[in-house]
Amino acid sequence: MTPAFSVLFYAARVIRRRARPDSPQPHGRREPSFGRDDGLDTGPPPRRRPAAALSPAWRRRAPAALAIAGCLLLALLVLRQPLADRFWPETRAQALREQAATALAEGRLTAADGSGARELFEAALAMDPDRNEAREGLARVARSALAQAAAAVEADRLDDAQAALALARELAAPRAEVERVDEALRERQIARAGLDEVRERAHAAYARGDLHGSANSALPLYRRILSLRPGDADALRGREDALGDLLQQAREGLRQGRYADAAVAVAVAREFDPGHVDLPDTEARLGEERDALMRHAAADRAAGRLERAEARYLQLQAADPEAADVREGLLQVASAHARRAERAAADFRFADADAALADAARLAPGTGMAEAAARHVERARQSHARLEPAGTPQQRRARVRALLAEVAEAERRGDLLTPPGDSAYDKLRAARAIAPEDAEVRRVSARLLPAAVDCFDRELRGNRLGRARACLDARVALSEDEAALAAAHRRLAQRWLGVGDERLGAGELANAQAAYEAARALDPTLPELEQFAERLRAASTTGGVL
Repeated sequence: MTPAFSVLFYAARVIRRRARPDSPQPHGRREPSFGRDDGLDTGPPPRRRPAAALSPAWRRRAPAALAIAGCLLLALLVLRQPLADRFWPETRAQALREQAATALAEGRLTAADGSGARELFEAALAMDPDRNEAREGLARVARSALAQAAAAVEADRLDDAQAALALARELAAPRAEVERVDEALRERQIARAGLDEVRERAHAAYARGDLHGSANSALPLYRRILSLRPGDADALRGREDALGDLLQQAREGLRQGRYADAAVAVAVAREFDPGHVDLPDTEARLGEERDALMRHAAADRAAGRLERAEARYLQLQAADPEAADVREGLLQVASAHARRAERAAADFRFADADAALADAARLAPGTGMAEAAARHVERARQSHARLEPAGTPQQRRARVRALLAEVAEAERRGDLLTPPGDSAYDKLRAARAIAPEDAEVRRVSARLLPAAVDCFDRELRGNRLGRARACLDARVALSEDEAALAAAHRRLAQRWLGVGDERLGAGELANAQAAYEAARALDPTLPELEQFAERLRAASTTGGVL
């Protein structure tokens, strides 16, 4: 029976007893009286007012009121502990401290489910941080953890000792005592591991030049010794010698052009001893070699030496697979391969075009770069099939001369790239389809190239990007140098991205996406592409509202 029920029950009994005047007085007590009053004339007895009858409305509400009162009483019974914790937290904190003391006495210092002494004391401290009992309890847990660690070392339960010692450290046990137990633990570990045998294996691995690469190499074995005995002079000296040899190998590799091997050696040295005396100088030389490789790769790419550029970038990527500048360089090489494929297709050299397409697809998979170039190659195939002449060699040469004369006539009219079919460029394409290696055809191609460049600049200034792309295709077909074509592709890609930005700002997601695809097909290495793609994704998820 709860205290509330006891009070109500007692009050009801007292009220009932006082309501009965004829009930005997306890312990023989008699109340004073004036005797019998039956002789007094008090007049007619007063009329009693009849008790008010309950109204029908109250009779209807009474069961509901009783039910509500019962529910409130039941809720009070069920929630009395949470309410007490809410309004009187010191009661809950005291209970946690008592539970923690019990767990400490039973040796349950920590537990993942929160029932350990450490967790309970920490919970009590968080709930009532102004009291010191929980802090003192945590100090007792730290001392008990040290005692458990020492006992586990004596019993040769080294894993248990390691765990208990870690707990003592976390709870800021006295450092001197922690170090004493830790030293005893390391000695047991050394005895179990056979440290002398590990030392002999490390020296033997160093003698045969096996410095790193496996668990039985010299550096990992020296690290194992030092993890058990950090001040071991012999192991420290062996590690120093092994790292010195490794860094010497790295410097020799740099002199021989083996950048990737040198980078791996420097990374290993940094892992085993970042403070080695020879490391800063070797790292500086490695950085210089990296910068030189990047410069040479960019120069090879600009000069059209794509295979050499790719080899240099791959050396750099082997040393650092996540390097963004190396990845961008490889994409630029892929873009150059795609342009080479388009140029070869314009000369109807489809075997070379297919090889260049394969290189672009290998270096830039999933970028759409190779696919865009492949569409150009396919259109060139179809054009070649339409233009390929029949007849004897004499007839084909005559046809070439006639086409070149039409080219000259179109130039005099000023019809360099338009109208389609009758322009100087279209007549030249027909001549190239017949005799792509003809010397006169190549001279005419070189003569038309400035006109194509002017066309590109003019259409770009007028923001007629589709016609600018046609002029750029003409520049590719007329075999312009690689660096100038790369710059033109980037200019047009940036202009398309500007159009995409305008369309995105107007909420025209489809047009913005089309402009983005056009820019990416022209120059997938454009730095602004990634940020614009992120804006496109955000706009797509918000229905076009940024």
